[in-house]
Amino acid sequence: MTKHVAVLMGGWSAEREVSLRSGKACADALEGEGYRVTRVDVQRNIAQVLSELKPDVAFNVLHGVPGEDGTIQGVLEVLGIPYTHSGVLSSALAMDKGQARIVMANAGVPVAEGKVVTRAEAAKEHVLPRPYVLKPVAEGSSVGVFIVTKDHAHPPQELTRPDWKHGEFMLAERYIPGMELTCAVMGDEALDVIEIEAATQFYDYEAKYAPGGSRHILPARIKPNIYQKAQILALEAHRALGCRGISRADFRFDNREDGSGELFCLEVNTQPGMTETSLVPELAAYRGMSFGGLVRWILEDASLNR
Repeated sequence: MTKHVAVLMGGWSAEREVSLRSGKACADALEGEGYRVTRVDVQRNIAQVLSELKPDVAFNVLHGVPGEDGTIQGVLEVLGIPYTHSGVLSSALAMDKGQARIVMANAGVPVAEGKVVTRAEAAKEHVLPRPYVLKPVAEGSSVGVFIVTKDHAHPPQELTRPDWKHGEFMLAERYIPGMELTCAVMGDEALDVIEIEAATQFYDYEAKYAPGGSRHILPARIKPNIYQKAQILALEAHRALGCRGISRADFRFDNREDGSGELFCLEVNTQPGMTETSLVPELAAYRGMSFGGLVRWILEDASLNR
């Protein structure tokens, strides 16, 4: 009997458009692999929709809230529908950058010096010595991120705007100069390491999703020991946070001639992008796995009690 798959996409986070693109790509690929697919643009009546649809499995391609923070995972657990990617606790934990860095640091994964502050505190005065980075504790795709340089006499005043939509808490971290690296974990194996060259100041939303916004160099142009260290740390972070299926860890590596040579984990993504410019499909392809093969693996890994 053909497995009926509900592909969950869209939602109402700041990453809605990316999720719709990821979802379409995955749904198309799953149909190509022979599954019966229903595409679901997730709204707040999702529990009712899934109760009526009664799929065999849910393929989660939601980015941000409610798909990446444990919320949709809890709904699926209640409904008894097996699902892909990480479970309730690990999703909630990885999504909260403040809590995730505590867990990762305790597991021996290096994180940059930093602290969680309120939006008001971050706007009032510099909360760390410059340069530093400010990011919402629970957003993805670099939404709402500021790099505060030595030239910035004042902290970003955009934080005081009445239409600010990215939460009341910000993570402030020391800015790490150098390279942006990323490494995915699939099951219990770290894949390869990609070096990201962004056309903009850093790997922001436009660099991630606009054509030509960034250049991905695979394998990364780093020494073998650093390459291996990134793989080991990605796997350790995945395990420490209790992730399942596929995750992707992002790093900064200070590779300057007079730099510290330090490698820091910025965050772990439990719902990595699956668009045509996304990193995980690229890493899978480097290992000889087609996009169809990748989505099939993710789907067949689905379960409850993750």
